[in-house]
Amino acid sequence: METRSGFVSIVGRPNVGKSTLLNSIIGQKVAIVSDKPQTTRNRIQGIYTGKRGQAIFIDTPGVHKPKHRLGEYMVDITSRALREVDLILYVVDASVSPGSGEDYIINKLIDIETPVFLVPNKIDLVEEAQVVELIQLMATKMNFAEVIPVSAAKKGNLDRLMDSLFNYLPEGPLYYPEDEYTDQPERFIVAEYIREKALYLTREEVPHSLAVEIEEFEARPNLIYVRAAIYTERDSQKGIIIGKNGSMLKKIGEMARRDIENLLGSQVYLELWVKVKKDWRNSEAQLKNLGYKY
Repeated sequence: METRSGFVSIVGRPNVGKSTLLNSIIGQKVAIVSDKPQTTRNRIQGIYTGKRGQAIFIDTPGVHKPKHRLGEYMVDITSRALREVDLILYVVDASVSPGSGEDYIINKLIDIETPVFLVPNKIDLVEEAQVVELIQLMATKMNFAEVIPVSAAKKGNLDRLMDSLFNYLPEGPLYYPEDEYTDQPERFIVAEYIREKALYLTREEVPHSLAVEIEEFEARPNLIYVRAAIYTERDSQKGIIIGKNGSMLKKIGEMARRDIENLLGSQVYLELWVKVKKDWRNSEAQLKNLGYKY
């Protein structure tokens, strides 16, 4: 059997389950998951290697109308991801009626020559008739190469999705070693784990004005030492992240450390600090310092 390989972009509105789908396909946690929209900010490459070949997935930020420089960066990342791949997985939430947000995305997809799969997600949450109705409605908006409903959270129908995916990828070599599952450096993933826990624990109290920078990452005898700064835009947000007597920051550290130890396969000493960077999402210099580079 010939080896197939190529690049696959995962696109869709915020909060439809793109990161969950990526993690379920790869079998490793390469993208953070949050019930808050627009959690993903960078193109995160997950690498799947199987009997038929290799698929390199790009999990893009949710398509949305930007409100600040960070938002413009996220939209640009998504637009480029559509132009540079062999296949696009367009993920929609089967439990939510499609609205103007879907039309906005379809307008970006409809003239692209790249094959587009429609992937209704969260089918475990709805009746089959609702999924069928959604598919019929979406089919009136554009022609899809394939339509494959899935449950990313429960890994439902992912085998069928992967079989169809490899039918569309071109013949080619493996781009990465078989045991690699992401091209992101460990420091980036560690920072994302910390940001995920901060978002999860603060819920609606702190919006997406959080960023994490790894200031020190060092192998020491019997453990790995990590010092990280959590940045907020306002002093009031800093207080929420720290919590009463440091209780919130301690919880964030405890939860993040477990994920980091699983990732690195080592005991980890994690030291967290909270700092204020005023209006960092609108500062080109700050965005570059925090790793958001065009």
